[in-house]
Amino acid sequence: MDSTADISIGQVVKSRAGRDKGRIFLVYGIADEQYVYIVDGDLRRLDSPKKKKIKHLIVFNTVLPEFKEKIENSVKINNSYIRKILEPFNKSF
Repeated sequence: MDSTADISIGQVVKSRAGRDKGRIFLVYGIADEQYVYIVDGDLRRLDSPKKKKIKHLIVFNTVLPEFKEKIENSVKINNSYIRKILEPFNKSF
């Protein structure tokens, strides 16, 4: 998968390359056809999301609709909220 056509905001991804290899992230935004913005609330916070190529990510089928809904409705979220919703994924992967 080298295109953002099948990726949505709130989707759980895992880094397969780079310094953050093996870490779990959430898709925070879509930059263009090859790049997305990812956050994890720890290394990559909401105020400085990481711009990453799709080919460097393992994309899971899990989409967190409550995160997507909050982003689309401009509800204020913080980094601890992101860490909390990613916690089960960090334990299982």
